[in-house]
Formats: sequence, C-alpha cells, structure tokens
Amino acid sequence: MAGHQTYEEQKALVFRGLMILGVVTIVEVIIALFAKGHIVPSIKFTEGFGHYLYMLLMIGFSLFKAYFIIFYFMHMAYEVRSLVLSVLLPTALLIWAIIAFFQEGSSWGARREQIQEKNEEVVNPAPAGKPQGYILPGTMKG
Repeated sequence: MAGHQTYEEQKALVFRGLMILGVVTIVEVIIALFAKGHIVPSIKFTEGFGHYLYMLLMIGFSLFKAYFIIFYFMHMAYEVRSLVLSVLLPTALLIWAIIAFFQEGSSWGARREQIQEKNEEVVNPAPAGKPQGYILPGTMKG
C-alpha cells in the first residue's frame, strides 16, 4: 500500500511515473511529427492504413496515460474494487455519450444541404375554406 511506504520510496515512485509519462508523451510527439510529414516530408499518413494506425496509436497512448494518472497519481489502484467501478462506469457512459454526440453531429453535417433546402422552401398556405365542426352561437361575424 502507498500509505506504508517511506517518503523516499513515494518520491521515487512519483519520479518513475513522471519519467514514464514523459517518455510516452515524447513518443506520441515523434509519431505525430512523422505521420504529418515533418520528419520525412515524402511520407505522410493522411489516408489509408497508415492513417488508421497513426490514430489508433495516438488513442492508445492517450488512454494509457489517462489510466496511469488515474490509477497511480490519483491512487485508484489502492482502492477497493467497488469504488473503482463506481468511478469508471460513469466515465465509460460519458465517453459513450461523447461518441453518440459526434455521430449525431456527423449525421446532421451529412444532411446539411437537405436541411438548408427544406428551411428555404416556400410553402403556399391552402385557401381557407368554410369552418367545420360545431360553431358556437355569437362567435361568427358576418
């Protein structure tokens, strides 16, 4: 447990964690520079398998860093399982909601022209006919 470690042991763990996060961040930056063509200008991962691999690596590294920070710097690794699950379940639902909002926005974006045409469409009202139904006495003028 973290509470039973000495100050020097805890300090060493923090510096080790910072080194791991620093190395992962540097690797992320190098991959991003390489994928965007800043290191080797003739190679860019803008489409196809290379692009998907690049995006998968970036998401994976980001998730690893989030896991590492939550479990070790926020001390969730030392908590009981039910508390960990009570934190992770709402987080998973939040991620699901973000993905759902992006999907909905993408759908609206794809139908943007259709929506704009419908908004600009002029609708001619139908001519008014005789009132139908029961007419209360004294409500009709004329």
